[in-house]
Amino acid sequence: MADRDTAALDDPVGESLRGHHAHLARRIGRAAGYPPEIATFSTVSADPGPAEWDDLARLLGRGGFADLFSSPATPPADWEPVFSLDGFQMIWPEGAHPGHTEAQPAHAEAESGARIAELDAGDVPEMLDLTARTRPGPFWPRTPELGAYLGVRENGALVAMAGERLRPPGWTEISAVCAAPEARGRGHASRLVRALVTRITARGERPFLHVAEANVAAIALYERLGFKVRRRVTFRGFRTP
Repeated sequence: MADRDTAALDDPVGESLRGHHAHLARRIGRAAGYPPEIATFSTVSADPGPAEWDDLARLLGRGGFADLFSSPATPPADWEPVFSLDGFQMIWPEGAHPGHTEAQPAHAEAESGARIAELDAGDVPEMLDLTARTRPGPFWPRTPELGAYLGVRENGALVAMAGERLRPPGWTEISAVCAAPEARGRGHASRLVRALVTRITARGERPFLHVAEANVAAIALYERLGFKVRRRVTFRGFRTP
């Protein structure tokens, strides 16, 4: 995959809703978004006019939450700002092998005594509880419909997870990487991310992810695993009038 193909990552929400997640899209005109029980992300064109913002407002309803993710588009002045968070978009280098790193050797799984397993609908209550406790980012009851989610259990309890979220052409976003406080420092996050990288690259796609600039521990982990910063982003949310 050539570098020019990273252009799909400039609008990962819009590209996902026009492509792999088109069956999940809600649309009015050129404005689109996911059902809120899946994700609160919304998208507009690169240079939206007043009519397009009106379409998004109608799609979300009065007082609706417009999570514009990394879009630089600025809504009208009567849209109430809810949050703004600086971060990074990181990508998996083309052709890189998702092997074990020096920081996380191959015998880590045996040492932890925990096995990675695919999660399903029956695991959603535990997934919601884990993300509520660890706050890796937005996660809703139907978020697992976006892609595969993997987890680690200790003594039967879900203590770590990670999964697939946005799917622009040729790419899959790794998201919801988290571990319960009592299970940190055991390499679960590293193994989960590597397992997802292996899955994604096996189907001919490249992984990418987003991380808050202030989350220096996560950034360091992703860099150790092989991810590189592609660009700075600002995540923003607004309330419709």
